[in-house]
Amino acid sequence: MKNVLAIFRNPVFSPNSVEKDRLILQEVINRLEKNGAWTVQTYSLDESNLWVAPSKPYALILSMGRLPQTLEWLRCQPCPVVNSPEAVACCSKRRVLTAIMKDIGIPVPPEDGIDGYWLKRGDACAQKADDVIYCCNREELLLQQSRFKNRGVTNYVVQAHVPGDVVKFYGVRGTSFFRFFYPADDGDTKYGSERYNGAVHHYAFNARKLQADVSSLADAVGLDVYGGDCIVTADGRFFIIDFNDWPSFSRCREEAAEAVVQFIVHSS
Repeated sequence: MKNVLAIFRNPVFSPNSVEKDRLILQEVINRLEKNGAWTVQTYSLDESNLWVAPSKPYALILSMGRLPQTLEWLRCQPCPVVNSPEAVACCSKRRVLTAIMKDIGIPVPPEDGIDGYWLKRGDACAQKADDVIYCCNREELLLQQSRFKNRGVTNYVVQAHVPGDVVKFYGVRGTSFFRFFYPADDGDTKYGSERYNGAVHHYAFNARKLQADVSSLADAVGLDVYGGDCIVTADGRFFIIDFNDWPSFSRCREEAAEAVVQFIVHSS
């Protein structure tokens, strides 16, 4: 029997998605325990100090943790961690992530445009709606940058707004699992930012190319369980606007959980 530690995400990093984030990890835990070869200890980051709690050796750690002290503790563990603390830290730093995407040829929005701008906190994952702000023009962008600085946020990324369909994608590295959805179809959104792109048109695009690019990005970052968002334009181009660790997979939770278990079993 292999011991596994499963770390749930701190609610501060699950704005409007606490239960959804909990459910995907719980589904993976249920499947591992049903397998019979794994015993899982769960841990919630809002209960006590993780870095002084566990004492038994683990064969694997499944972590949705994002707190800096949690990532530091995970770096010291001798067993594999899904997702690795290095990959999670990379995803939380938008400037670093954007540089990686540019280096490997992943299409990202330009910094300048004529349809407005997005100002995004660059030193951590978004924790509330005003960590990612749409600005209709350069003047509003400058105003919001000033407000960021007044909040103590001096690390940020500016991207031009790209008109088109908002598409959410999900994947698990080392498996064939890859799904994409249009949040405007069911209205299930975290902040409602998709409204700036208007009604969905379901523009045709090369889904295999998106999967290949996202897979390359996951490899470059070292992320095993991932998701993100892209914009698909009327001419079929796509631009990656977000990439993160352990999304909720709320639209395909059972399929995703099975894929994660497959990844764990095959990589153990």
